[in-house]
Amino acid sequence: MNTPRPDEDRARMVRAQIEDRGIRTPRVLDAMRSVPRDTFVPDHLKNRAYDDRPLEIGCGQTISQPYMVALMTQLLDLSPDDRVLEIGTGSGYQAAILSELADHVYSIERIASLAASARARLRELGKTNVDVLTGDGTRGYPEAAPFDAIIVTAAAPHLPNALREQLADGGRLICPVGPRDVQKLVKVTRNGNNFSEQTSIGCVFVPLIGEHAWSDSST
Repeated sequence: MNTPRPDEDRARMVRAQIEDRGIRTPRVLDAMRSVPRDTFVPDHLKNRAYDDRPLEIGCGQTISQPYMVALMTQLLDLSPDDRVLEIGTGSGYQAAILSELADHVYSIERIASLAASARARLRELGKTNVDVLTGDGTRGYPEAAPFDAIIVTAAAPHLPNALREQLADGGRLICPVGPRDVQKLVKVTRNGNNFSEQTSIGCVFVPLIGEHAWSDSST
């Protein structure tokens, strides 16, 4: 049996799955090289941590495919002084990537056990600029708004207005939008009271559950 070599596997993942597919932002590539994805997957899947696919993390949720994490992060166009809101903490992997690129990250997870696990992992990695909160992410986090960037890591039937309104002027919102079986990534940019939209690639995410999205995971 081959001895696991996470550092080599991570470098290979970035080269073959991310750079070769057109992700070119140096800071995003550096973040993907720095954060150990194996820390954020269940023990029985450690040997699959750097596969080109999402992985189950329990509670019907997944850790996203590495390429999708990198693409969504690149689309956010983050600066070091940005404040970011993430909807759907999951394992905490995307929050860890964002923490490498932004000044502060607020991440909301509706499932308390996942939030607690993610909080512990991020603390273990020394990510002191991430706050993990438990609640309905479709409402955003008005207490800390406005945000320079908002990323939604679950599929919404439409763009939640509450999130659009919590963007700062010049802020960017990335969200998978569409029916439950397939979506497209949508990027919204705010300019004053105007919002422009761009559509990116097709994707499949778990459903976004909450007041301003799907009502539950089965309907």
